[in-house]
Amino acid sequence: MTDKLANATLDGARPNVFIRTRDFIRDVISELKKVVWPTQRQLINYTIIVLVFVVIMASIIAAYDFSFTQITLRIFGN
Repeated sequence: MTDKLANATLDGARPNVFIRTRDFIRDVISELKKVVWPTQRQLINYTIIVLVFVVIMASIIAAYDFSFTQITLRIFGN
């Protein structure tokens, strides 16, 4: 929190919306500088892992859907 913002908060007055916006953007930028970004190779590996997982889960759900559809059709007829 900046000194101006801290003093304004202690006085009970809210700082100007532009000051708050500026401080927010500064804080976001400072936090983004702390982020450890993945390398391109890591990003490709993570993307492949996620896609494979999604395909596996979609296949499982499709198999359940097909099975329950077949069971329902056999019970209640077509």
